[in-house]
Amino acid sequence: MQKLINGKRFRGKVNSGRVNSFADQLRYKFDNFMSKGTIALIGGLALVCLAFILVTAFLVNLVGIAPEGSDRLSVPEAIWGVLMRTLDSGTVGGDTGWFFRLTMLFVTFGGIFVVSTLIGLLSSGIDAKLEDLRKGRSRVIETDHIVILGWSLQIFTLISELALANSNRSDTCIVILSEGDKVQAETALQDTLGKLPRIRLVYRTGSPSNIADLGIVSIQTARSIIVLNPANEHSDAQVVKTLLAITNIPRSLPYHIVAQVQTSKTLDVIKLIGHHEVEPLMTNDLISRIVVQTCRQSGLSIVYMDLLNFSGDEIYFKAEPMLQGKTYGDALLSYNNSTVIGIRRSDSAIQLNPPSSTRLQVDEQLIFISEDDDTIHLSSYSESWIDHQIIQQAERKPAEAEHTLILGWNDRVYHIIQQLDQYVAHGSTVTVVAGFPAAEVDLSAEALQRQMAQYQQGEPTDRQVLENLHLSKYDHIIVLCNPDLEPEQSDAQTLMTLLHLRDIANRDDHNYQIVTEMLDVRNQTLAQVARPDDFVISEQIISLMMAQVSEQKSINALLMDLFNPEGSEIYLKPVQDYVKSDRPINFYTVVEAARQRGESAIGYRRKADANNMARSYGVVLNPPKDQLVEFKPQDVIILLADS
Repeated sequence: MQKLINGKRFRGKVNSGRVNSFADQLRYKFDNFMSKGTIALIGGLALVCLAFILVTAFLVNLVGIAPEGSDRLSVPEAIWGVLMRTLDSGTVGGDTGWFFRLTMLFVTFGGIFVVSTLIGLLSSGIDAKLEDLRKGRSRVIETDHIVILGWSLQIFTLISELALANSNRSDTCIVILSEGDKVQAETALQDTLGKLPRIRLVYRTGSPSNIADLGIVSIQTARSIIVLNPANEHSDAQVVKTLLAITNIPRSLPYHIVAQVQTSKTLDVIKLIGHHEVEPLMTNDLISRIVVQTCRQSGLSIVYMDLLNFSGDEIYFKAEPMLQGKTYGDALLSYNNSTVIGIRRSDSAIQLNPPSSTRLQVDEQLIFISEDDDTIHLSSYSESWIDHQIIQQAERKPAEAEHTLILGWNDRVYHIIQQLDQYVAHGSTVTVVAGFPAAEVDLSAEALQRQMAQYQQGEPTDRQVLENLHLSKYDHIIVLCNPDLEPEQSDAQTLMTLLHLRDIANRDDHNYQIVTEMLDVRNQTLAQVARPDDFVISEQIISLMMAQVSEQKSINALLMDLFNPEGSEIYLKPVQDYVKSDRPINFYTVVEAARQRGESAIGYRRKADANNMARSYGVVLNPPKDQLVEFKPQDVIILLADS
């Protein structure tokens, strides 16, 4: 019987009781040494080289071998001569005396064998190290850095916003860990983002749910951790696995983790894992709410984008001891360059736009919209600044039935229909048009209270299908992306549908409100070419939210409240419902007019600039309250209100 041992074949039984010889033991130790890798081999060969040079030099000195006509070489001279001949075979060309020549020829052959092998190992080791670096497997030694786990289209907007948020820091490191190729990922980041000032981007290849790979990015010393969702069939399960891996790595302080999840069922599991360390963002639910709110109010998406990004005014929390015992209504008029929008209770509960008579208690904080946290200052206020004669309270019009058209299909359709039902009046309708046969879609199962849902088969990119829908009977149109296609292909189809809709609207002189969902934020500019007022809602907003929560953990609870149909939300209402537009007024007067109706004014939108990108499409948030504004009848006030 033959067995393969250490690459050689032996006959007989393996466990025959044979005593291992010294040669076997030496060979075994040599094999173990060779298996230790490049560093061990280099070290071993370096010692062999040194021993060879020293032994040969001492022999040359001891025997008295020297060039013809020269005295015996000293030990240092012999070591130097042997070293030179091992490194450079051409050195023997100048030797004289056959005995010396033959000895140095032997030294040269030894150098060729040993030193060349050492050089080859060094070269192989460097190549292996470069390959390892190219694969992104070296450990990151950072503290107070931001870690992004996973990869998606959202990563470009996310990093851009994090760069803006940390622009006041001298050095910020953002470390990305995903399973993609390091070179391709770094190229994509460089091509899309360019050079980010004061930001160092570090990419590492590995699995976000692997504890060993998380150690590569120094997860235990990170300031905040963002977990992206791959948005596939088992995406939430992968996020849960990643969160388990993170929380199993001990550290002294609680983790600050922002996790993107798809379904509400995952929230219960995250609560068991996170212990208040994880802030989950419900992607499908949030996008559905934003799409519904935006389709009913032209320009609302611009307000959200302005509010959520770091390039303009942002949301802050600040305690104001001077206002303790004062009412929320008093606080609204106490800041000239900042806008008060709510109260954060002592138990961290958020209340946006509370009743004007609500008094500010000890340990409570006000919620602001402000340019920066250091721009929030109490201002002197005088009742004389308000022009009460210009304030008017228009009667609220009764809600009318609304008719909504949804073009396309994705997993958010049912969410959108359910959310829409909480806003519209009784007698409203919602029609879904997609390429599936009608037999495969059943909308009758939806428990709707105020609207009726129906489905119709048809391709949204087909002009004839859109013509047959008689678009003039709809108030709102929602164009959904197709996540089953590649982002570029899906967005191309969305653009085709949008162009047809605008052309039909211009021909029929009908101004229905359109909201378009896209996958890749880089295609938003192309969508706006169709008409600047067709603002695109995409997962860019989710990226902005993740960046906000990553920088300020308590923002998550505020965002959940802001996009909840219950309570106060952002509305754009006609300026004539609040003040007369026959002369310039300051914004203190607008705030007071809104306060009298139980609302919080946060800005306005000029209709004349609705198509002007340079002026944020007319949207102005947190205007200085003492500056005069001249409104036109078609302008709107941006407010936090219950309805």
